Amino acid sequence: MSFDKYRYEQEKVEKKQRQANKNTGIKHVQISARSAQNDLQVKLARLEEFMSEGHPIEIVMRLKGREKANKEFAGKKLTEFMGMIKTEYKIISPPKYAGNGFSAQITKKE
Repeated sequence: MSFDKYRYEQEKVEKKQRQANKNTGIKHVQISARSAQNDLQVKLARLEEFMSEGHPIEIVMRLKGREKANKEFAGKKLTEFMGMIKTEYKIISPPKYAGNGFSAQITKKE
């Protein structure tokens, strides 16, 4: 076997391994403090789809203007949204306030 053929076979194996590792990207689901129940259901369906694919998920709640003054309400709304998730999950980072909103990271429990 020539070295060129060996190198070609190794490159094919490495390329296949790289393609298999592409599922590690974090997915974002953005909600609002003013979102209606139906809007949250739509976001929840998308989140469940991401979880079934095995992606870690970051839930982001952006606060605009005067919404920033009522952080307790927004935090409660985010906690309620996380309670609506049907799939068992593990919290990577709990809901915390940073910058202009709340964020939390979760992943599917294995």
